[in-house]
Amino acid sequence: MKVSDLKPRMGKVDIELEVVDVGETREFQKMGNAGRVSTATAKDETGEIKLSLWNDEIDLVKKGCKVKITNGFVNEFQGEMQLTAGRFGKLEVIS
Repeated sequence: MKVSDLKPRMGKVDIELEVVDVGETREFQKMGNAGRVSTATAKDETGEIKLSLWNDEIDLVKKGCKVKITNGFVNEFQGEMQLTAGRFGKLEVIS
């Protein structure tokens, strides 16, 4: 699958991307639990997409690395598509 194939609310996304930038980490509270989120920008030869990184994923992903997302999900935030591994998917750093 490529970035150009992605559509909002698409699930079961398997894709490999290069991380071009990692944004600032933000902390939040949800139902009494603390968490962290960061938005990275990732690309392949067909385009770029925002990549939501949650908690431990933030420590794994660095600018310039390649990641593989298995069973990811595309959502839309402020009119922009964002890809996330989500609760049921997996994000791996492959190089």
